[in-house]
Amino acid sequence: MSAPAALDRKHSLVILASSLGTVFEWYDFYIYGTLAAFFGKLFFPPNDGTAAYLSSLALFGVGFSVRPFGALVFGRLGDLAGRKYTFLVTIIVMGLSTALVGLLPTYSRIGFAAPIILVFLRLAQGLALGGEYGGAAIYVAEHAPEGKRGFFTGWIQTTATLGLFIALVVIGVLRHFMTAEQFADWGWRVPFLLSFVLLGVSVYIRLKLEESPVFAEMKAEGKGSKAPLTDSFARWGNARIVLKVLFGATAGQGVVWYTGQFYALYFLMTTLKVDYVRSYFLIASSLVLGAFMLVGFGRLSDLLGRKHIIMAGLLLSVVTYQPLFRGLTRAANPALADAMEHSPVTLATADYRGRLALTLEALGDAAEKIVLPTKHTSETDKARNYLNARGIPFTLTPAVAGSPIVLSVGGRVVDGFSEKAYEAALAPAGYPKSADLAQMNTPVVLAILTVLLAYVAMVYGPIAAFLVELFPTRVRYTSMSLPYHIGNGWFGGFLPLIAASIVVFTGDIYAGLWFPIGVAAMSFVIGMLVLPETNKRDLTEDHNT
Repeated sequence: MSAPAALDRKHSLVILASSLGTVFEWYDFYIYGTLAAFFGKLFFPPNDGTAAYLSSLALFGVGFSVRPFGALVFGRLGDLAGRKYTFLVTIIVMGLSTALVGLLPTYSRIGFAAPIILVFLRLAQGLALGGEYGGAAIYVAEHAPEGKRGFFTGWIQTTATLGLFIALVVIGVLRHFMTAEQFADWGWRVPFLLSFVLLGVSVYIRLKLEESPVFAEMKAEGKGSKAPLTDSFARWGNARIVLKVLFGATAGQGVVWYTGQFYALYFLMTTLKVDYVRSYFLIASSLVLGAFMLVGFGRLSDLLGRKHIIMAGLLLSVVTYQPLFRGLTRAANPALADAMEHSPVTLATADYRGRLALTLEALGDAAEKIVLPTKHTSETDKARNYLNARGIPFTLTPAVAGSPIVLSVGGRVVDGFSEKAYEAALAPAGYPKSADLAQMNTPVVLAILTVLLAYVAMVYGPIAAFLVELFPTRVRYTSMSLPYHIGNGWFGGFLPLIAASIVVFTGDIYAGLWFPIGVAAMSFVIGMLVLPETNKRDLTEDHNT
């Protein structure tokens, strides 16, 4: 009886050490994204609010854009030197680069050095995260007993969700107990400084780990790759699998993940005008349920197979995203849903290609209620910016003869643009400036968010084991990390910006969903046609699929 007990303790340590470190890295990554709205005011020149905010938004994207490069750097290191040492390095880089943001002087104190240092730290974050996930997933999978690989790696899959959950809780608690002035002045630093503590705990636990037995056996037999990058991407047999995985699985998985968690949060705050406290609570509650589902679908994939669970999640997302988000509008802000149904807004204009004034409400943290200063070149620009800032959905139509721009809402018509006239026309139609929490159907909102998390769990829960099983041990770290981080970092990571931009351009609050729907549909079709089932594979064998 002692041997199995020891084995259980060993596996528990493997899962705990790998998962805890990865939770910490995701926490680091997401506190920047959640607090990005503050950085435009703190770390960039204050004389141009638009440039400062867009710079902070672009800097958030930098973390996503460099993740594939981190996958190449640390993936190669992991296939040459080992899994344990590589993801020990990544967690140290990630932890220090995040914690140092909390100590970074602002632009008012050190000038242009502030944004330069911030860019450097953000690049380090993205590079480290690009190497962390692959190492943790592989390390756990290569320790997992036969028939439980999906269950074991399912715990790794909870880490991104739990990291976001912890980030929301920490920031939510601070904002609850601090005044807005205190949080903007120094309180925002606390979540970053907390990384010093989390880093110490994570490194301590990971130092107790041994190398993966599968990797150690391969190295002992002299079968390791001497050129992981060449073997992964310059040899067509393996490069073909990388492309299949990217377009047939991870691209779709990435957009489903970000739609179900990040975009749902943005939609609640930005579009439905739910205050940040209630939005954080709703998303955090669904994330707790989603974490258990990730492990559950990972385990189910051990029994039923990985591929068809992932494909089912993609298909359900394609078919139901539009009705689910429409239902979310009805449940979270029924006044907005009623106004859209009974008094739709139409903007008739000849200037379809007018420059868009992208407001903070459209692209960032709506809780801050900041409208960026912009220079408008036409009345169409002014009208569209006003409607987007208010969160008013509208339909663009061709201009009426003799009138360059006409707003129609219910039975009211306004020629030209006048903020006072627009407000007078919209008020009787019932368009709310914020969601009425007393009218919100909270159980239905939670149910819809939980369904969105179920789709996340279906595509994300089995994906780690699926990727590990597709590639041979000698190039596994390098090969699986690149398609994962392109799918999640590029297709998924830029989803909020792309979707919000589509909404701003069209005036349709649901138009942004066509981006994740299109990508998920692509992955479903390609994945069904070209990807194999993998759940019975032996990790020590070299499959050429």
